[in-house]
Amino acid sequence: MLPAERRKLIADLVRRHSSVQINDLCARLGASSSTVRRDLAYLEREGVLKRTYGGAVAVDTAGEQKGGLSSAKLKIGAATAGLVDDGETIFLGPGTTTLAVAHHLVAKAGVTVITNALDIASFLTANSALPVILTGGQVDRHETATLGHIAELALRELRADRAVIGVGGIHVPDGFTGDSLAAVRLMRMVIELMPEVVVVADHSKWGRVGPAFLAPLEAIDVIVTDLQAPAAMVWDLCELGIKVIQT
Repeated sequence: MLPAERRKLIADLVRRHSSVQINDLCARLGASSSTVRRDLAYLEREGVLKRTYGGAVAVDTAGEQKGGLSSAKLKIGAATAGLVDDGETIFLGPGTTTLAVAHHLVAKAGVTVITNALDIASFLTANSALPVILTGGQVDRHETATLGHIAELALRELRADRAVIGVGGIHVPDGFTGDSLAAVRLMRMVIELMPEVVVVADHSKWGRVGPAFLAPLEAIDVIVTDLQAPAAMVWDLCELGIKVIQT
């Protein structure tokens, strides 16, 4: 395939799906990762896309986005999606950063997504062929999610390899907190049920304490954040055995 043909196909995929992953492009194009990276660099110079960790996003989603998807959140989303293997089942909680993760799952193969987030279910249904399981429950318009007793019953009937959730605050020593008591109650159940819990949060959540307690620091396995997260707090959490990924 000629370079121009390859780049046109990449540009079309980025526009159609909002994001692409290098590994998936290599498989689709039959090209090496170094070739694909050069193509992405070329298309970035042309203003077609913005390179991210492990892939690229469309330029209209590279800065502050509709729905709050900033470039920082999209980078966090890309790094988190990179943790998910083909064939896994994952739970995605509500929030703009978890929505950014969904943006980077569209090119994955054989991943099943469980979610109580209406916007995530809608996005994946419209932009991918991934199986999506939406929990029932009462719609909370502020959270854009289903909550309550029925959602809790549904979660107890489901299993996933890992959960990816957002939080309202990360603080040492106060732990992880949220802003909604109803949402926190459901996420506590998620933490209890899932074998691995990944928190996605940009630097604005670090050092903040929300009104609703979610979990102690030791309850979370992985945090994916940006490079502006406070170094001292990152160090403290690593000392507790929490894996912190910065992108």
